[in-house]
Amino acid sequence: MARVRPGEAANPAPPTVQRIRVRFAKRGRLRFLSHRDIARSFERAVRRAGVPVAHSHGFSPHPRISWLGAAPTGAASEAEYLEIGLTRELDPAGLVAELDAALPAGLDVLAAVVAEPPPLADRINASRWRMELPGVAVAELTAAVDALLARDSVVVERMTPSGRREADVRAALASAAVTQGAGPTSVSAAEIVAGCAILTAVVRQTTPAVRPDDVLGALDVVAGLRPPVPAKVTRMAQGLLDDRGRLAEPFDSDRVTARV
Repeated sequence: MARVRPGEAANPAPPTVQRIRVRFAKRGRLRFLSHRDIARSFERAVRRAGVPVAHSHGFSPHPRISWLGAAPTGAASEAEYLEIGLTRELDPAGLVAELDAALPAGLDVLAAVVAEPPPLADRINASRWRMELPGVAVAELTAAVDALLARDSVVVERMTPSGRREADVRAALASAAVTQGAGPTSVSAAEIVAGCAILTAVVRQTTPAVRPDDVLGALDVVAGLRPPVPAKVTRMAQGLLDDRGRLAEPFDSDRVTARV
């Protein structure tokens, strides 16, 4: 085995010449995939599509795919983001089509752009969530949301791998609105729940992160609201929050889109 000279990588790999940012959706039953399962799916899709992905150096090289703020397991999303390093330049439109075709239905590539400064992490500081609450009346949810917004602070506790953590939901909640959903909702083969209130909430990124289940936990704290069945949660957007409570799209206007 050749000796490694000082300052050289043990297993040099081709350099990264281009970075492409990708927006994708997590839909249907695939919302129950863990983040690691999603990462493995993308790694397999990159190999299957023949994408010239860059790899790290060393004896155990891994593809240079970086992730940003994955949605919780069980939550769907229309706005998940990753960045791929490439060893040669590609047209983002071609990458969208090839990667989308190599992924299972439910992991759908929506857009791609060539990465430009500032970093993707600096373009996102909040998420907009849609929470469908079968069996909860609009009036009941509206009263609970009003009670939450009237507070200066509402702290909830959550178990994490590192122990119990507290998060101030009210401090992270930028806005919340209640609307009426569709009529009777099928929960199981034997149960129909009448009515479905929908909560749309814009939540700032905080440490620790405030998740949709934390928002629902805060509604329980302030108003005793407990949906009879689990909420259906979807992340609709991520971006920079402006003074009017709107989220700016992280991608530039020249993004390439695919099927919706």
